[in-house]
Order: sequence, then C-alpha cells, then structure tokens
Amino acid sequence: MSVVVVGNGLIGLSAAIALEQHGANVTLIGERRVGEASPAGAGMLGPSVEHAHGAAFDFAIAARDRYPAFIEWIARTTGVHVALDRSGVIELAHTAADVARLRAQVGDDARWLDPAELHDLEPGLSPTLGALLRESDGWVDSGTLVSAMRDYASRAPGITHVSDPAVALSRGFRGIAVACASGRQHDASCVILANGAWAGEMRGLPRPLPVEPVRGQMISVAAPLGHVVVGGGGYAIPRRTGETFIGATMERVGFDNSITVDALEMLQGVARNLGPQLGAAEVTRQWAGLRPITPDLQPIIGRDPSLPELIYACGHSRNGILMAPLTGDVVASLALGEEPWFDLAPFSVLRFAR
Repeated sequence: MSVVVVGNGLIGLSAAIALEQHGANVTLIGERRVGEASPAGAGMLGPSVEHAHGAAFDFAIAARDRYPAFIEWIARTTGVHVALDRSGVIELAHTAADVARLRAQVGDDARWLDPAELHDLEPGLSPTLGALLRESDGWVDSGTLVSAMRDYASRAPGITHVSDPAVALSRGFRGIAVACASGRQHDASCVILANGAWAGEMRGLPRPLPVEPVRGQMISVAAPLGHVVVGGGGYAIPRRTGETFIGATMERVGFDNSITVDALEMLQGVARNLGPQLGAAEVTRQWAGLRPITPDLQPIIGRDPSLPELIYACGHSRNGILMAPLTGDVVASLALGEEPWFDLAPFSVLRFAR
C-alpha cells in the first residue's frame, strides 16, 4: 500500500513511522520550514491544564499515556534516549477563586498542595495560596524527539522523504495525488494532511480548512526548576540541562515568525511572577513557532467525507507535541483500512460546517 504523508513535523513523522511499521510504502513530503511548531514547542504533556471536556479530554489523556511506550521504542530503535518526565504539573493558586477552582479538581490524579508543601517541592517559587499537583502530567524533550524521529525516517527502508513543498491536491492515477512546488506529482491510494499551520494553504482541498497560524514566543532562562509550573500569566517547563523554558504568547500575525522586544519583556515578567530565581536568571535564548490553531482549539482528525482518500491530521493548536504519537497511530489505522480504537467523530472537519 502506498501512502503520502504531507508534513515533516511530529504529527507527520508519527504517522509515517506508524505506517512504515505496518508495512506500508510511505512518501513523506515536507521541508524544514521557518516557524514550524514541532522544534519550537516546549514539550508540555499537560492535558489536565487545558481544561478540555469529553472526547477531547479523553484523547489528550490517552495521548499522554501513549508516551512512555513510544519513547521506549525510540530508544530501542535509534539509540536516542529522549528525556520524559512524568513527575507532575503544578498549577498555582494566586487568588481565592483559584483555590476554589483547583480544590474542586482534587482526585485520584491530582492532589492539593498547601503553601508549605508547595515550598518544600519547589522552594524557588514565589509564595502563593497553594497549588494543584497533577501527578501524571509532565514534559518531554521535544527537540530531541523531533531529531530522533527525523533521523529514523531518513533511514527507514519503507519511507521516502521528499524535501519539496506540497502545494496542491488532485485526483490521481492511484486515487489521489499531491503536487509539489517543483512540479513533481506523487500519486497514492491515500494522503494524510499533517503540515501544521500550512494545512489550510493547500490548493485543491474539498472544503475550506479552518487552520490558522498563531505565533507563540518563548524564552529560556539559566535557572533550574523541578516541575512544569503553570501560573503567573504563563508557564515554565524545565530541562535537565538546568535551563527552564518560559512561555508562551499567542499572537495572530499570520506567518510572521519573528521575535519581539514586547514578548521578551512579557515573558521576563512571567518569570518574575513565578519566582525571584527565574526572574533574575540570564535569558539564554528567545524563539518563536507557529501553532496551527482551529476555532475550538481541537484537532481535525479523520477522513474527508467528500474525498475519503484524504485523511486530516492537523489543527492540534497547543497540543501537537502531546497528541503526536497517538494521532499517528489512529490516522495510520485509517489509512490501512482499519477502525481506530478511538472514536474520531468529535474531531471531524464537518463540525465547523455545523
């Protein structure tokens, strides 16, 4: 079976690798773009922080729980050990309303920390009224993960990588075809559209695709932190190098991926709000990425009803890194003619027509 995957980020790579593992012949179309979200992401695995409900929440939890086996597979097949931390995400309570809201969420997977407990766990944070520790959430080193997956895809015998921008879809000799900027056309029995913020730019789509780029800027500061911390107007995500990522803005500026002084000042303000050590630390880097945002912030996953040879895997908004391995699994199942174990109906593109 031949499948074309459009997109060289974590979603596209996950789909291509899942298909290759099941014996499909995959053409992976995608060049490295300035502003692509996967290498720019901080790697938070925090489905509980997004406060989604229903199928979106269930999918996000399942995606988080897919990670340990996926990271183990990466290590076994590539020799690259990608850092994965499941020690929890701390959500701070700054006001009495925060305390009431977060205390109401205490359960099997989340426990309340009073101010003394919070200080014992993260002594560098500024005093607050307490916090909720979401004990199964965490972070993954997304930059190392992207590199390892790209290296695997470049060597896998069942994956042919085409570094040529995909620009249009059409009916093809085998069912569906992808035209590239060079003029070359790639025919396949199925196409998976996973090119992030650029998904809606493809010509020949059977319907408008409500995916737009939203810029997120981040900084890295030279100060350690033990857990992901959400609060102070943003969030902080540690790395085992001793650095901490501070993010992130959400700016509707089209495909402009530049960094700004205003964002730097805002993110330094977040760092100061979180704690004096973070606030006083040297800023070692500032960067930006373009998130693929949908109107409801949920992904578009599944077949197009008018063109069933086209499978969407795009619009993951703030959760592309979190959802990548599981999205790869379910769209690979669709492409192979199997029924995914997760009901994808809530993620249908038709929900925007309604």
